Amino acid sequence: MGKIKVAIIGVGNCASSFVQGIHKYVELPEDTVVPGIMHNRIGDYRIEDIEVVAAFDIDQNKVGKDVSEAIFTEPNNTLKFAEVPHMGVTVERGMTHDGIGKYVSHLVKKSPHSTADISGILKDRGVDVVINYLPVGSEMATKWYVEQILEARCAMINCIPVFIAREDYWGARFEERGVPIVGDDIKSQLGATITHRVLTRLFEDRGVKILNTYQLNFGGNTDFLNLLERERTVSKRISKTSAVTSQMTNGIDPDNIHVGPSDHVPWLQDRKWCHIRLEGQSFGGAPINMEVKLEVWDSPNSAGVVVDAVRCAKLALDRGIGGALVGPSSYFMKSPPKQFTDDVARDMLEAFIAVEE
Repeated sequence: MGKIKVAIIGVGNCASSFVQGIHKYVELPEDTVVPGIMHNRIGDYRIEDIEVVAAFDIDQNKVGKDVSEAIFTEPNNTLKFAEVPHMGVTVERGMTHDGIGKYVSHLVKKSPHSTADISGILKDRGVDVVINYLPVGSEMATKWYVEQILEARCAMINCIPVFIAREDYWGARFEERGVPIVGDDIKSQLGATITHRVLTRLFEDRGVKILNTYQLNFGGNTDFLNLLERERTVSKRISKTSAVTSQMTNGIDPDNIHVGPSDHVPWLQDRKWCHIRLEGQSFGGAPINMEVKLEVWDSPNSAGVVVDAVRCAKLALDRGIGGALVGPSSYFMKSPPKQFTDDVARDMLEAFIAVEE
């Protein structure tokens, strides 16, 4: 089927892990178990078939550099797990809008270059799928880029909590253009949200009434710096909270659930620590409480999911499917167009992949 040509918006930690991964896992036997990857092959596409042909950023330290160099440029601070050769792909100047939060403005300085012709580049390079890795809270910038993506008729993976795929207006726009979107807000392979969802469903399935629950997250990357700015956390809190409450049959009072980022701890770098507590009531009104601490490298934890999402988006392109992809979005994302339990969402994903043209 050939290569899947990909463009990346935002060359941060997540982009770094994604690019490292597609260079690490090449020429693997079909029966090889790849940590963090759910599918070695999706349709006729393997991991190595993903090719980054364009990248956009606004940081003066990254614009103009080859992607292989930019992904390891500060303030990026994620785990280096693969050597990436010179790719021959230069980071182009993107659009700023609200892409720089006040708490990262001392780390990210705008490139003096003019904004590149984004839609023109996407068309000229035959981009199939665009990945949105903009900083959390980049509402205006995301919607600006969506217009460029629609103009160029590319598929989109929306990895951040700016609601596009789940909104009827945008879903209809993608459907009209005949291109798919997978979104919104990437759900890591085994992260805070999927863990909290599964535990919530476990309580519900076993007949335990959930009285109170919280999820507190902190880490050392620029995402957590941005989340210190409360105005930028609104959609993130909505996304993470709805992902958990969607697993509750009877719901919960808003005052009895708290899900969201807590603080920035620089020495953690791209590591994230998550604390989850559930307080419940079992038979006879007896209390039952659970606490979990999860430690992950944040960006590699999501990169494997994006690898699968990109290949699903390309399958949809091949099949002439436009609009929001319900099955892949439900399994890969925190805020899909429609929420399902994770076991049902996984079955929907597998059914989508298995469809023959």
